[in-house]
Amino acid sequence: MPRALDAVLFDFGGVFTESPFEVARRFGAKLGVNPERVLEIVFGPYDADTDHPWHRLERGEMPLEAARQEIIALGAAEGLDTDLFRVLSALGRDAGVREPFIESARRLRVAGIGTAIVTNNVREFRDVWRAMVPVDELFDAIVDSSEVGKRKPDPAIFHHALSVLGNVPASRALLLDDFEGNVVAARALGMRAILVGPDPQEAIEELAEIVDQLVDDIH
Repeated sequence: MPRALDAVLFDFGGVFTESPFEVARRFGAKLGVNPERVLEIVFGPYDADTDHPWHRLERGEMPLEAARQEIIALGAAEGLDTDLFRVLSALGRDAGVREPFIESARRLRVAGIGTAIVTNNVREFRDVWRAMVPVDELFDAIVDSSEVGKRKPDPAIFHHALSVLGNVPASRALLLDDFEGNVVAARALGMRAILVGPDPQEAIEELAEIVDQLVDDIH
């Protein structure tokens, strides 16, 4: 029986670690302001690809400090503290790695399924997040938005990842991501997708079931 998938694409933050969106929401709540407004100021309209400083930062178009200052200014215009370093410091303290996703990625690669990280990320954070998981062991490709100049939900970054993995058809690929807009974009291309929520257990179980089936099909 032919296997159902040829590739699985993983987001990083929000899949292997806690979502930065949840961290920003907690930061907003701690300030006593609308957490969703803090998210919008810090990360911009995340279901689009715009000229917001965070989006330009993730596309590698500007340095971290310049984006930080622009985002601080956006918050200050509304009387809010939106210093990126303060918002993301909580993530650094709490960013434990979710071992079940690591184990699934390991099993997929051993079974010959293509694996990749497809992450909206920041050039200055590269060495830190890559040191958190054994990337060389787990993944055939790392597609970092700040390196390729494309960011989710732009379909171009998914096409790039599938090309790097050997021109895998979108219909034979699966994405795991913590942001619904990215999941919607992937599904629009014909990919399967799993939304990883604040409690990742449901996604962990769904992925484990898929991995078990793929391994069974191969054997």
